[in-house]
Amino acid sequence: MPIALVDCNNFYVSCERVFNPRLEGVPVVVLSNNDGCAVARSGEVKALGIKMGEPWFKMKEMAQRHGIIALSSNYTLYGDMSARVMSILSNFSPKQEIYSIDECFLDLDGFDPNTLMDYGQKIRHTVRQGTGIPVCVGIAATKTLAKLANHCAKKGFAGSDGVCDFGRLNDQQLSILFSSMGVGEVWGIGRRITAKLQQLNIKTIEDLRRANPEYIRQQFSIVVERTVKELNGISCIELEEAGEPRQQIMVSRSFSHPVTSFQELSESVASYTTTAAEKLRKDRSLVASICVFIHTNNFKPEEPQYSPSMVVPLTNPTDDTLKLIRAATEGLKRIYRQDYRYKKSGVLLMGLHPKGIQQGSLFDDPANQAKSDDLMKVMDAINIKMGKGSVSIAAGGVQKDWSMKREKKTPNYTSNWKELPVAG
Repeated sequence: MPIALVDCNNFYVSCERVFNPRLEGVPVVVLSNNDGCAVARSGEVKALGIKMGEPWFKMKEMAQRHGIIALSSNYTLYGDMSARVMSILSNFSPKQEIYSIDECFLDLDGFDPNTLMDYGQKIRHTVRQGTGIPVCVGIAATKTLAKLANHCAKKGFAGSDGVCDFGRLNDQQLSILFSSMGVGEVWGIGRRITAKLQQLNIKTIEDLRRANPEYIRQQFSIVVERTVKELNGISCIELEEAGEPRQQIMVSRSFSHPVTSFQELSESVASYTTTAAEKLRKDRSLVASICVFIHTNNFKPEEPQYSPSMVVPLTNPTDDTLKLIRAATEGLKRIYRQDYRYKKSGVLLMGLHPKGIQQGSLFDDPANQAKSDDLMKVMDAINIKMGKGSVSIAAGGVQKDWSMKREKKTPNYTSNWKELPVAG
């Protein structure tokens, strides 16, 4: 059963280039929250040797020397562009597994093997035409091999032009290819496992492919054993059309500057709770309890440290933003202490379960529940249509001086009416 892994190239950078073509061919880096470190790099930046996670302050001198353009992360834009890409890809297979924000698996079972290379190119062309995002396609008999094929497609291995189909290679050709690739390139083989495999003289992908699965299971786990089988074309990891429902939802951010007042802390907690509640309703789930936490900066040991948390059980499971903010604020009141410089706050929704199967209480008022549901539906509908934050709870603040620093952020080109791109 052939499987395709479609992966967007340098996704965050590509999203920025769609709306600013002048960034094409220019070294671009996208920074993390508070413009801290690199979370995405263009090919030009990678060629300069800048690694993922490199702090911005360390590369400023190199940025000036090589003309590197730094941008703040714009997750609203990236999320919307991802949805557009995945929508297009859903038309190419009856079964699709969205694996991450920038990659998905497609089931190509039943397709003519002789047409898969052309089909991969059609996928690339359609996504590029519809969104402006470049993608590469890896095709193979298992998910693990498809990931490797995608890696080869990006690197231009095996004569690929953005598409690599392992089904076109015989065993000898695969053996030569895999012998040239380190075992750490395999999906799911991290640094620790790589180090231990190398101690066992398993250094290349071919070494792992030829290893005895039972021996590998004894030395590692059934997960690594399955990887060996997948490398040999035996499918052990099924395509998941719908992911498992989340058991927890956490929203947390660092502040742009140290926060000391309860007012600013409560605004941040209310804002994060609003975001968490939106995710909760999108999943059609209810939450049984909410945990609120605040942290000082543990990277400044010279300052007093305090990092408490408080779990607030809810009388009835809910997805109502107002009820969740009240509970989170109550928890914050119990743990807040003056004379500390707080660097971060957040909320964690716990005890999630599907909406509609909760047991009612003797004192529940169906009319109040209906009003709550209607209010949340209206808020969500307005924010979807008019842009995130168009309607919000006042407790989340207006100025939000505490919010994370994103001095280099680009507009929300696709999700905010006021920031739509203008041709001219």
